[in-house]
Amino acid sequence: MHELVTVDRAKVSGVLRVPHGARSVVWIMHPRQDVTHHALVPLLVADGFAVWTQGSRSPNNDLALIHEQTLLDVAAGQVFLREQGFSHVVMLGHSGGGTLAAFYCSQARLAPAARLTKTPAGRPVPLAEATMPLPDGVIFLAPHPGQGALLQRVIDPSVTDELDPLSVDPQLDPFDPRNGFAEPGTSSTYSPEFIERYRLAQRARVHRIDRLARTHVEEADAAGRAFEEDGDPGDRRRALTPRLIVVHRSDADLRNIDLRIDPNQRPYGSLFGRRPDLTNYGLVGFGRLSTAEAWLSTWSATTTNADFLRCAPGVTMPVLLLEFTGDQASFPADIQAMAAAMGSADVSVDAVAGTHFGGPLHRGGVPGAVPAAERIRSWLTARFDCGSR
Repeated sequence: MHELVTVDRAKVSGVLRVPHGARSVVWIMHPRQDVTHHALVPLLVADGFAVWTQGSRSPNNDLALIHEQTLLDVAAGQVFLREQGFSHVVMLGHSGGGTLAAFYCSQARLAPAARLTKTPAGRPVPLAEATMPLPDGVIFLAPHPGQGALLQRVIDPSVTDELDPLSVDPQLDPFDPRNGFAEPGTSSTYSPEFIERYRLAQRARVHRIDRLARTHVEEADAAGRAFEEDGDPGDRRRALTPRLIVVHRSDADLRNIDLRIDPNQRPYGSLFGRRPDLTNYGLVGFGRLSTAEAWLSTWSATTTNADFLRCAPGVTMPVLLLEFTGDQASFPADIQAMAAAMGSADVSVDAVAGTHFGGPLHRGGVPGAVPAAERIRSWLTARFDCGSR
């Protein structure tokens, strides 16, 4: 276990596993999840690769996740790995870790003065002061399009009142048989007209929450300015008090219910369960609770800087883009668009059987992490010196 200090004095930690003679190290990180025990770790180590699994400053906690700050966490890890003397450092971004890796590469390749200077909410972020080494290659495993783009896909647009989790517009309810919903477990059949109207309404709901987040930020900023002018402790408290955003019902991607949309080998259901008609109303879900700053930085498709397709042109090193054929969050159309958007001239695209987190397609089948590790080993060996140090 290693504890690192970022350029803005935050502390992050990671675990480095180094088999004897390893020359190349694979970095694995996710902006909001602990990947210490990622399924690929033992497989890659057994193949002779060192593996660095790193946490962000807010692991397993979406509440205050600011993607621009997380880049500083990534940078600290990249500096640390270069200091260990490895011949090659390769990023592996799985799921939301893919967008994080693409976002990092797109900023790291810029001259310091050209990097982002503030978050979407206006908070200064010292990317210009950070040492940001570029990796020698990037592996994108089942990357989704970014937290904001993903939430826009899964958010339930039939919510009519953000304060009432049970409010519903029946014309947009994805679980109403009149709109095409079938018995749970049976693929539904939504019309093209409903799908188009549904997706427009999803964007409209995100914009509605954007306005709320902007209002919260403006109120906090106004209180901060007032405190600077008059020193009133009440203004300071108002500036520091977090304005939290609760997003109800965010497990309603039509693709998880109507398997004809962006077809692949995925099973019925979402990442959160086999009954989206129930889990949509439950506790778990993307972006369920966040500060206004975190919403604008991470969860809003409108304002986030961490968008895969917008960041992909900044990924100019060799790339392996690896799809799981039964993915429920990253679909074939996504992989095609991502491959086309890459700035690299060396992009390998492949697919292996498995579900989004590397599980088997069927009970008792081979976990997807196994063929994924085999494909990754072949790609690494073909491009980098993986012999003994």
